[in-house]
Amino acid sequence: MDCADTVVDLLANGPWGLDVRTAGPKGERPLSAELLATAQLYAQPGGGDLTPAYQQLKPYKKAIRDFVGQGGRYLGFCLGGYLAGREEGFGLLSGTVDQYIGTEGATVVTEDNTLVEVEWRGRSRVLFFQDGAYFTPDPGPGTTVLATYTNGRAAALVTSYGAGRVAVVGPHPEATADWFEDPPLPFHDTHDLALDFVGSVLDR
Repeated sequence: MDCADTVVDLLANGPWGLDVRTAGPKGERPLSAELLATAQLYAQPGGGDLTPAYQQLKPYKKAIRDFVGQGGRYLGFCLGGYLAGREEGFGLLSGTVDQYIGTEGATVVTEDNTLVEVEWRGRSRVLFFQDGAYFTPDPGPGTTVLATYTNGRAAALVTSYGAGRVAVVGPHPEATADWFEDPPLPFHDTHDLALDFVGSVLDR
């Protein structure tokens, strides 16, 4: 699986008419405040470990915070959700962001690729999962919890940051069929949830 390519495909082929470009060391262009000034949305995919990822992205923390605070949109998938937090992150979320597997009543206790059950807008769904985060929602009308794990912890939410919006998710609604092949896991099509997740920051 390639988390970044999957997110690019999701955004480029969705109903929003987005012109998607990759940025960063392996992207089409360097990440910068100037580049973000031309963007509507910044998406941070999953993949990799938090500490090295944050060290690589830390020089762009202010640019990303300014972009969202001035009206931009941030999408964080798995690792991107962790990176929205305050510790080793961009500081876009004021509440706790931490490993779901360490919470009381967690149905997953391993960092391996597996499945997790959540309630997404009141419906039970099963998603691909690889050591995703839980989130502590900010109180107030600007926050909507999209999904919860079975122990009640928030698995996906959308909230405000300055004039912008932030959506984060611990599991992987964007996962495509090939993600489930190694190790072999029963395939669950959650493309509709991925569209709902992206739309939560764009359809407003």
